[in-house]
Amino acid sequence: AYNIHVNGVLHCRVRYSQLLGLHEQLRKEYGANVVPAFPPKKIFTLTPAEVEQRREQLEKYMQAVRQDPTLGGSETFNSFLRKAQQETQQIPTEEVVLEVLLSNGQRVKVTILTSDQTEDVLEAVASKLDLPDDLVGYFSLFLVRQTKDGAFSFVRKLQEFELPYVSVTSLHNPEFQIILRKSYWDSAYDDDVMEHRVGLNLLYAQTVSDIEHGWILVNKEQHRQLKSLQEKVSKKEFIRLAQTLKYYGYLKFDPCVTDFPEKGCHVVVSAGNNELNFQVRLPNEQIKEGSFKVTRMRCWRVTSSVPMSNGPSGSSPGKSEVKLELAFEYLMSKDRLQWVTITSPQAIMLSICLQSMVDELMVKKSGGSIRKMFRRRVNGALRRSDSQQAVKSPPLLDSPDASWEPMAKLSSKLTSVSLRGISHSSSVNDVGANDFHGNYAFEGIGDEDL
Repeated sequence: AYNIHVNGVLHCRVRYSQLLGLHEQLRKEYGANVVPAFPPKKIFTLTPAEVEQRREQLEKYMQAVRQDPTLGGSETFNSFLRKAQQETQQIPTEEVVLEVLLSNGQRVKVTILTSDQTEDVLEAVASKLDLPDDLVGYFSLFLVRQTKDGAFSFVRKLQEFELPYVSVTSLHNPEFQIILRKSYWDSAYDDDVMEHRVGLNLLYAQTVSDIEHGWILVNKEQHRQLKSLQEKVSKKEFIRLAQTLKYYGYLKFDPCVTDFPEKGCHVVVSAGNNELNFQVRLPNEQIKEGSFKVTRMRCWRVTSSVPMSNGPSGSSPGKSEVKLELAFEYLMSKDRLQWVTITSPQAIMLSICLQSMVDELMVKKSGGSIRKMFRRRVNGALRRSDSQQAVKSPPLLDSPDASWEPMAKLSSKLTSVSLRGISHSSSVNDVGANDFHGNYAFEGIGDEDL
């Protein structure tokens, strides 16, 4: 059996025969010239060396499929992973009530099937809130870990290849929850969301929450103005003022470690405004701040190392020892590229943020729009109450706080969105081209960006 992990947590367990069946189905649908080569069958029992060789070949195969825009986004591939996830976790298909958290702490209860995928659950939440179909594409479901003080850290954005109910319940830890948040970066799209009452309330609740958590910086005068607008229930004006504040629209990550400007520096990373912002604590305790623009990242990669353990299968899933790193190659000056590495349990979430920022930039560059008409599934089996649940206003602002397992592992690259390989790279000799996320936004960089 081979384990596929999502962010260090077991997603599913599959056998060679199951992967071979997936391969044959993909070949049938897309043709042998599109689907990568599959590790051949062996007549005799495999030696330990051959077992490891097959594992590596299967890992490369799964990476290649996931990175292909057609194969990786296909219903065949994603439904295979969803079915395998449900079978591995041994959760039968049945109707359940799932709680989804909103930014203001409110919980939305939706009646779904345990086998409903991410899009189905998002649709159920949107329906319960009466959020219009054409605004659903602006929001996503995120897996978060909530702490006792009410704060939370992002684990990942829920993907199309997973079942949200299975993903959260299989962790066996009430700290893990699913939250609904906006999933775009350009604040210009706020105008679209604020056109509708529910969209406005969701955005307003998220903005208030981000300020309360200290993710958006507010001085005393700005805090006074915001509180005044809140007392008047001037939600649009509140958001307009918040848009002018530092770190509006950013996601703030847990403290971690970086090798820039030197190894072992403690850093708080925030993602937003098409950049990664670093607040670095140097060894001499001095704090420095700087930003890395996504348009100057030539490529990036996520790597993981998983120690072997003798614990039972699936033990302590929330306390994984997996070491995750995000490394990006950055154009420091016109002729100098340098690798910067972030060691963080949230490395995959950081990678997803980078990819979504690049995707949004490319859509904008092509003159397109991220506005998506959300299509309800024709054969959807969702059964839920027709009653609507209003988004409540959050309380008035308070003053801002000053202050694995011994089995073979398949690629954790399955955790990332739209992996894009680059065809050539000699910058890092020990990593193959398929391990990289190539940045299409980098290719259009001009002198003005330097």
